[in-house]
Amino acid sequence: MVERAEGDLLERFARGERTACARLITLAEARDPRFAALYDRLAARTGHAHRVGLTGPPGAGKSSVVDQLLRHWREADLGKIGVVAVDPSSPFSGGALLGDRVRMSSRLGDPQVFIRSMASRDAHGGLAHASVEACDVLDAWGAERVLLETVGVGQVEYEVSRVCDTTVVVLHPGSGDSVQAMKAGLLELAHVFAINKDDQPGGERLAADLEEMLELRSDLVRERALLGWKPPVLRVSAREGRGIDALANAIDAHRRELERQGAFAEVRRERRAAHVRALVEATLHARFFGSGRGAGELGEELERGLDAGEGPYALAARLCARISGEEQQR
Repeated sequence: MVERAEGDLLERFARGERTACARLITLAEARDPRFAALYDRLAARTGHAHRVGLTGPPGAGKSSVVDQLLRHWREADLGKIGVVAVDPSSPFSGGALLGDRVRMSSRLGDPQVFIRSMASRDAHGGLAHASVEACDVLDAWGAERVLLETVGVGQVEYEVSRVCDTTVVVLHPGSGDSVQAMKAGLLELAHVFAINKDDQPGGERLAADLEEMLELRSDLVRERALLGWKPPVLRVSAREGRGIDALANAIDAHRRELERQGAFAEVRRERRAAHVRALVEATLHARFFGSGRGAGELGEELERGLDAGEGPYALAARLCARISGEEQQR
């Protein structure tokens, strides 16, 4: 009965039903054991969508920029679009405001747009653990573009650059963003800079500062899989819809350059390998150290070592040796 239900879910998903898409993402977010087999059956259908990550400090207006990008691409009738918006969550309850849906409300009734908000929970770098899998589900659903908006935490969220093809850094004037960009390494990670709220004082100065840094630090402006791409610095106003067309064109131009240089497939292979490594780490951690439900096989031994004052490196080496020995016996 369970297998029949899962098969029915995949059949409805293959027909493009939004409820089936939502159900699969819910299973991924809940870490439901049934999702693994379903996900593996969908994996072959992924790899087509252009994944665009948007990151930046709080208050930069990332959600408003996403809403305007949705408007641009939908008016051009460029196919389905998926959005995964990660909101900050309480460290105590795990709850989140999930306000991104409110700021993108103009697109909620569009059958060609699927918007999913999820809490960051205990994820580092502003991304929920299920974010990558949710993007894969939307890719398999047939989305031509998948936008991943990360939590604004006031620092560079490096993880988004590892899971997306194109990284857009959204900044806003008057918050010291140019200094932050220099210190945090945005010059190395951003493919496109978008200065939102550019009508505020300091917008022109911020754009000039970024352009100057890109020229002075050209040795640091390196692309993991793409050579010769200089990140454009664009001034936009999501509130007025100004500059959005140029931003969308720059994002699309980056994808075309990836394809021209044959780097698109390489980026996807690198991303899939990183996902597998993360799954292995999570599986081993849960197996040997347990989860919130209790200690795993090595949890008690870890506690005993800590109580005995054993050095961290010595204790870690001993636990690794124990894991290795158990694997050899199996």
